[in-house]
Amino acid sequence: MIEAFSVATSMVDVAQQKWIWLAVAALGIGITKSGFSGVSLVHVLLFAHVFGARTSTGIVLPMLIAGDVMAMWMYGKHANWDYVRKMMPPALIGVVAGWLMMHRIEEQYYGPLIGAIILTLAVMQLTRMFRESWFSQVPHTLGFAWTMGILVGLTTMLANAAGPVFGLFLLAIGLPKKEFVGTAAWFFLLLNIAKIPFSLNLGLIRGDTLAVNLVLLPLILLGLCLGRAIIHRIPQRAFDLVILALSGVAALNMLLR
Repeated sequence: MIEAFSVATSMVDVAQQKWIWLAVAALGIGITKSGFSGVSLVHVLLFAHVFGARTSTGIVLPMLIAGDVMAMWMYGKHANWDYVRKMMPPALIGVVAGWLMMHRIEEQYYGPLIGAIILTLAVMQLTRMFRESWFSQVPHTLGFAWTMGILVGLTTMLANAAGPVFGLFLLAIGLPKKEFVGTAAWFFLLLNIAKIPFSLNLGLIRGDTLAVNLVLLPLILLGLCLGRAIIHRIPQRAFDLVILALSGVAALNMLLR
């Protein structure tokens, strides 16, 4: 592990003090996969702060896949495959659209774009928390599924931040809690794997970024175990509100910078 840290530090231009932010972000990925959905926006912001908004998407992706594998192992048996199959085709279209956009967006505009996405998703999460009934009346039509699926693919390719969008879809169709978590685990595992060729094409996954992933991987597992241990002891609603408030402030900073 020490050797991997030395390799990662030498290959990637990261000040050693910034590894603290990366460690917190990796823990956040694991905690998110344990059921604390409000943490999902934090790792996006922290990695974007350290590496830059565009570059961070390729660094985060392998760690998300590792977290998805762990979540699938714990909750995957409860997945509702009808909704995985229904959402996957439009989500892949969204991924391709996001990939094409990333070829054309200049680096200086990417930070504000990520900030706008995060801020929008934070507002969506807050609306979901306080006005849950608004989404229960959404018609369960193919058009709704495709619209949400394309949004999921677009946001996950651009910012690895599609959890709130997919959560709104699952909330609208009224899946029970275990099916909700299991369906999301399998869906994002398959979708994130499908994103790998696109990130490779953009040069966002390389040997040096994988070295960073190797160093941080144990912290994802630690975050997952930590989240499972405390999820029943901390009110998730209050926890999510704090996380969303902090995410909103950070997103505004990226948007206005």
